[in-house]
Amino acid sequence: MKKFNSIMQLLVALFFAVSLVFFMTFEGVKNLFGVAELHSGTVVSFLLVGLLLFLGAWGTSAIVKRNYESDLAKKELEKKELKAKLYDLEQGVKLKNMDQRIDSRDKDEEKESSVIRPRQNFK
Repeated sequence: MKKFNSIMQLLVALFFAVSLVFFMTFEGVKNLFGVAELHSGTVVSFLLVGLLLFLGAWGTSAIVKRNYESDLAKKELEKKELKAKLYDLEQGVKLKNMDQRIDSRDKDEEKESSVIRPRQNFK
């Protein structure tokens, strides 16, 4: 659709460029196309064809833009999901580290308690 949009925009630009050249050099090329005089109906028909081409190009560009926006929304959602997963993994590592610290403190306390001799009462 992107390629078709580019073609439509080029077609609109080309049509209006050819129309401009035709109307500016009408006196010299009027016998070439078999048109003796330039009537308002001819100009209006040129403008209507140009308008239809322009609306077609505008519609295709709107469709392409909508497709890009939907792709962007999907990618942003995927990015948020990956961030959440990464956060969960980081929190899991932190929790494991906390558990290891607590376990090591318990072991240290056990070791320290075995090193300290029990108190003796003298009478």
